[in-house]
Order: sequence, then C-alpha cells, then structure tokens
Amino acid sequence: MRNVEGKGWSEKVVKWYFTLLLLFIVLLISIVVTVGMGAVSISYDRIISMIFEKVGEAIASRSFEPFSAHLLNSEENIFFNIRLPRVIFGALVGIALAVAGGVMQGVFKNPMADPFILGISTGAAVGAILGMTLLASFGLGMRPLMAFVGGVLTIFIVYNIAKAGGKVAIDTLLLAGIAFGYFLYSLEWLLLILFTDSPHEILSWLIGYLGNAQWEDVRYATIPVLLGVFLTFIFARDLNAMLLGDETAHYLGIGVERVKKILLVIASMITAITVAFSGIIGFVGLIIPHITRIIVGPDHRILLPACALFGAIFVIWTDTLARTLLAPSEIPVGVITPLFGAPLFIYLLVTKKGSR
Repeated sequence: MRNVEGKGWSEKVVKWYFTLLLLFIVLLISIVVTVGMGAVSISYDRIISMIFEKVGEAIASRSFEPFSAHLLNSEENIFFNIRLPRVIFGALVGIALAVAGGVMQGVFKNPMADPFILGISTGAAVGAILGMTLLASFGLGMRPLMAFVGGVLTIFIVYNIAKAGGKVAIDTLLLAGIAFGYFLYSLEWLLLILFTDSPHEILSWLIGYLGNAQWEDVRYATIPVLLGVFLTFIFARDLNAMLLGDETAHYLGIGVERVKKILLVIASMITAITVAFSGIIGFVGLIIPHITRIIVGPDHRILLPACALFGAIFVIWTDTLARTLLAPSEIPVGVITPLFGAPLFIYLLVTKKGSR
C-alpha cells in the first residue's frame, strides 16, 4: 500500500516539475518573441546575433560598457535599453501580482480576493505618490518604501473593517476593499492636484504603464519581488492546511492568525514594489490564480510557482498587445488587463450567487 502511495506521490511530483519546466520554456520563448515586436520590428536572427555580439564584447572587456547607449546603433539601443528591460520588468510585475493574488485567495479562501479589488494596489499608489511628492527630497527609495507602507496599511484597515466576532466575512471584505479603494482613489487625485505641477505625467504611470521601465527599475525590483515570492512558497503547506478551515489548521499546529498576517504583509510588499514602478495594473492577481488553479489544482506547492510563471507570461503578452495594437501609439497595460479581469470577476460573482 505504501509503495502504491509512494509511486502516486512520485508521479505527482514529476508532473509538477514537468508543468513548471514547460511554463518556464514558454516564458523564455515569450521573452524572445515579444522583444522583437513593436513599431520597429527586429528579426529573431538579428536578436540572437546582437545578444552574442554584445555579451562577447562585455566578457572580453570585463565591463558593461558595450551596452552603453552611445556605443549602440538605433536597433541595438531599442533592443537592449528599451524593449528588453520593459519585457523583463513586465515579467517581474506579472510574477508579483499573480503570486500576491494566489496568496490572498488562499488566505481568505475565496477566488475573488485580489490586491486590486481589496484596495492594496490603490493604497500602494497613494504611498508612492507621497514618496514622489512630499518626500521626494529623501531620494528615489522613498517611492517603493511608501508604497509598501500604503499597501500594508490598506489591507489591515480593510481586514479590520470586515472582521467581526473574530471572523472575516468575505463578502464584507470585498465590499470594504472596494469602498476603501474608492476613498484612496479620491485621495490620489487630491495629492496629484495639490502637490504636482503636471499631474498628467504621473497619471500615465498611475494607470499602469511599463513604457518607462529601465534597467534601474529592474535592479530595484528584482531582489524584493523574488525574495517575497520565495517566502510565500515556504508557507505553501500552511495555506493548504488553511483550506481545510482555520480550526483544522490550528489543530495541525499552525498559528493561523500569525501566518495570515505574515502572508498579507508579504503580498502587500511585492504588490507595492510593482505599483511603485509600474502603477496600478489591475486584475492580474484575480485572473492568473483562478486559471492556474483550474489547470494544476489547488495545492499551493504547485499553484504558487505556476502562478508566478503564468503571471509573467500574461503581463508580457498583454503589454505587448498594449504597445503594438495602435503602434506607434501605446495603450497602458493597465487599460488592457481589466478587459480580461472584469468579465471574470462578474462571472465569479454570478457563479457564487447561483450556488447559494
């Protein structure tokens, strides 16, 4: 019997690794394909030759000088300094938002939980605006720091509004998140009007735009995002136990409230980092975990890593659609994602209503 169970578990693990490997390959292909697409098309053989040529020069010179803009022709500059950082940063955004959504749906045991719907993205945006205006003299680091503070404060305010008798009703939580999100949205505009000379410049960032992504943004975001995502993987077993109910998880030796708070802080952190540099890109945390759960199942040990890869692929392609649909003009990716997310949210609401 144990041999049968062991064999079944081994087969499941092999299937998980195969799924993740397949998604990783799709992600790499997506990066290669999308960096060649745009108002200026770059052939794939040219992309490969540029990479080998410049990487070879960098190794030979033992520096990144060959990638300097003044040493690149126009095609190389578009590839290395405009598209590649944008695509890689888009992948980071997708990883962060999808995993944050998956964590929140696990914590609240509801597929409608999402950083955007619960107001975390908007709270992070308010914090980022404060960091860019009133606290700008303290340096660039204030923007992600204040975004993190805004995101964490928002989720704990919303969580405590919805909490009654030691329990949180998910319907109340969603309504509290939406209502508080509208309050924060008004506060955003008030800050923009009062403390910025040109609010429309910040508005292009706020609506969810990756066109300004640079290597510096990638450098700032990579470590906190990947570290936060890795920490959520550590709590995958706890999330699995919590799916059985808080009481059951407690009997299994899990400090449920402590785990919830830790995971909400981590989810707020990785959401805030992306908002600080890319603005609000809604519904990624709703769409991706829902679709991923259908494909790989509810076990968070596979769900969260798969969400990360699916999220990266999704944002890369939606941003590519945003910058090529009306080329040479661009649409903010934050306008595209709700076209997919809002119908899914309505579907989930209708499905939940029909199941009662």
